[in-house]
Amino acid sequence: MRRADVSRKTKETSITISFDPDGGLLRIATGLPFLDHMLESFGRHGRFGLSVMAEGDLHVDPHHTVEDIGIVLGMAIKQAVGDGRGITRFADATIPMDEARAAVALDCGGRGYLVFEGSFAGRETGGIPNDLFEHFFYSLVHQAGITAHITFLGRSDHHMCEAIFKAFGITLYRAFQKSGNESEIPSTKGIF
Repeated sequence: MRRADVSRKTKETSITISFDPDGGLLRIATGLPFLDHMLESFGRHGRFGLSVMAEGDLHVDPHHTVEDIGIVLGMAIKQAVGDGRGITRFADATIPMDEARAAVALDCGGRGYLVFEGSFAGRETGGIPNDLFEHFFYSLVHQAGITAHITFLGRSDHHMCEAIFKAFGITLYRAFQKSGNESEIPSTKGIF
């Protein structure tokens, strides 16, 4: 079983996340309705079991909550994949949403790195500053040990953002699929 349960409490946030790459229920409550919608899209299209319960200093702004959810989700993903034995490791997907399109390519091989190419039209979406979406994925991939290339275009910030989260979920699902050799770590080094 590859399920992971991770909690993290700081002076700014309290986050509890359960992640199961093999499926399950979705329960999302971050205090940020637009982020809830994005994480639900990520979980639904990734076919994950995902619970995200977050309380943060939203009276200040959304930054700490968004960042810390990315950190804890990355920790849960890393814990769930373990040593990577038997996974496909590499995957990509391109997802359209009306006029918008997002492409995500992942290497779940233990090295965290983010390339985030595209630009939003406005300053914020759903009450969240648009620069925080890149920061969310940066925090996630660095904790998870995933190299992610995310590119996007479009006119509607909502559509671009949702296409990104859907594409990331679908790609992560594909990368975590069993390769057929449960004992093999897909690396020439023999470890991630």
